[in-house]
Amino acid sequence: MSISLLGGFDIVVGDEPVTVPVGSKRLLAFIALQSRSAVPRTLVAGSLWPEASEQGANTNLRSALSRLQDLGKKALNICPAEVRLAREVTVDLFRARSLAQRIIDPHVPAEELDLNAAAVDQLSADLLPGWYDEWMLPEAEQWRQLRLHALEALTGAFIDTKEFAWAVTAAHAAVQADPLRESSQASLIRAHLAEDNRSEALYDFERYEQHLRDELGLRPTPRLRRLVSELQQSRPGSGSP
Repeated sequence: MSISLLGGFDIVVGDEPVTVPVGSKRLLAFIALQSRSAVPRTLVAGSLWPEASEQGANTNLRSALSRLQDLGKKALNICPAEVRLAREVTVDLFRARSLAQRIIDPHVPAEELDLNAAAVDQLSADLLPGWYDEWMLPEAEQWRQLRLHALEALTGAFIDTKEFAWAVTAAHAAVQADPLRESSQASLIRAHLAEDNRSEALYDFERYEQHLRDELGLRPTPRLRRLVSELQQSRPGSGSP
């Protein structure tokens, strides 16, 4: 049995998707985000139904548990005082988080990571997009920051091994996640320059410069401008020989 939280919620047994009510999806997602920890039922109820009274929240929790079909119930270990994820259930976020942490760990050699395009895919999805519950927003932001750092580090690793297509793909994934993040944009420009695609590096810089100005009224930092300064100076009509 597996629960997917990246890119949207799904629960699958073997190859068969399991249908669960919306309220029960929220319950399963909340428990899955707690890793393997046991969660007091009062905490589950109060987090999922914060506007309800304590009695009402506990009633909603019992209702959500009762609406789970048999396969859905097997995803949880349900006790009178607490709920936890069943040991045999896998969660895609756990695998992706572990990969991201290994990529950014300076003590893990790149050759031990077995990096490929699948690594980019694992790091390219947001956590439960379209969900705005207060209990998951900090988790979503934490994952976003972790995966952005990992994608930037992954870009550098691909450049080092001359896997330029994957380097550009990883950098594009980071830029797509946060178009105004300069470190991601710098990774993309470095990937283009490593592949000798100077025009694409300059195009992406100028597009980012315009976007940054329009959205925030800011300019790229001197460090980023230095990356493309030679390209700008050698452009026809720039006044350079």
